[in-house]
Amino acid sequence: MARKTTKKKRPGRFFRLIKISIILVLLVILGFTGFYLVYPDVSKLKKQNPGKTSFMEYREDEYRARGKKVKIQSRWVPLKSISPYLMKAVLIAEDDKFWKHHGFDKEAIQKAFEKNLESGKFKLGGSTISQQLTKNLYLTPAKNPVRKLKEAIITWRLERTLSKRRILELYLNVVEWGEGIFGAEAASRRHFGKPASALTAEEAAKLAAALPNPRRYRVDGTSRYVERRAKIIYTIMVRRGIVVPDYEEVVATPGDSTPENAPTPATETGGTTGTGETPGVGLPPDTR
Repeated sequence: MARKTTKKKRPGRFFRLIKISIILVLLVILGFTGFYLVYPDVSKLKKQNPGKTSFMEYREDEYRARGKKVKIQSRWVPLKSISPYLMKAVLIAEDDKFWKHHGFDKEAIQKAFEKNLESGKFKLGGSTISQQLTKNLYLTPAKNPVRKLKEAIITWRLERTLSKRRILELYLNVVEWGEGIFGAEAASRRHFGKPASALTAEEAAKLAAALPNPRRYRVDGTSRYVERRAKIIYTIMVRRGIVVPDYEEVVATPGDSTPENAPTPATETGGTTGTGETPGVGLPPDTR
């Protein structure tokens, strides 16, 4: 009787295709990561102010598609020409750990991830000011894993290249603050008719309160959300000694005058500026 020869089974094409697919995906990820490790050239931002940002261009395309005639309003000013109240209010509202983290707030990211799992949508991102700056300068508001990966890589590079002061200066000059309004100076002049350097603590709190969705939340007193959130931000500023409420009224009250040689009480954040106008906000010195 002839013996039946059993053929050894070879790995099927299916498994080979899987291996090839995995290798190709890894190569694409490596290439993608490598590209954004060198592009864009963020080192230019050390001395060069950005022109029209990617986010501004995105809004312009959006306006054209909807047939809306909206002109982008933006005016660059140095950090020293922006009210310290606005700096502090924005940090309190958007990124209270700004001076401590290296671009990413792990606790906020974890909370956002948990909420995304609960809702079943990729919506919340726990973005820091550094991440928001990356989005404004180079990306779009799209919410998907690929865009978030780009954002993470570029944010990491920004934090390694620029000082915290420069990141804050860039952010305050390019962030969206209304329909076609970008930057603190344009927002201040549009909403309050004054330069950003002259903003009061209450006005700064309102502008900061609108940042989560500046095209929806208005700072003209018609938005309950802004009014409520602004009060919370202002209260935190008072509690931290950033602002003394009704200071002028207290000084102007006759009768209980303070002796000229009496010491000035120091605030929680480092006392006064010495100008007699605005309490000091104690911006940390540049360490880079």
